[in-house]
Amino acid sequence: KGAFTGADRHREGVFRQAHGGTLFLDEIGDMPVAVQTRLLRVLQEGEVQRVGSEQCLQTDVRIISATHQNLEQAIEEKLFRQDLYFRLRGIELCIPALRQRHEDLVLLSSHFLGTERYFTADAMAALLQHTWPGNVRELKQRVESASAMAEQAGLTRSDLGLQPVAEAGLQS
Repeated sequence: KGAFTGADRHREGVFRQAHGGTLFLDEIGDMPVAVQTRLLRVLQEGEVQRVGSEQCLQTDVRIISATHQNLEQAIEEKLFRQDLYFRLRGIELCIPALRQRHEDLVLLSSHFLGTERYFTADAMAALLQHTWPGNVRELKQRVESASAMAEQAGLTRSDLGLQPVAEAGLQS
């Protein structure tokens, strides 16, 4: 009790919450090596230990992880543990960047926009021309922000804050 903020009440950790189910670990390639070591132990031993406790609790979880990092390169650079990589690697799905999936971009942007508004032809062209370095998160934020701030039903390139490709290159 009192070991950290919020330690005055009992809360289950994420592995205990996911016990018997699936735990999604996003951006696992950015995980510090010290945390990787603890994660590997949990995966190998199938048990967790609460902060301040000496008792180990059994946990059974399926792990799904995602990263934008090249884990093989991170292993070579000693930034990612090879044993953890082999423990996690099962079925690998490589999903191309959003800029390479125009059909998904159109569907996702329409989904984020909702039914009350629409994209003008100029806005849709801008969406398709943009390189989306932030992928789906960037698209969602840009569409939702534009929708909240636009004064008319039809969102324009300007509402989205997207410049024509030629102009964008000049201002970089």
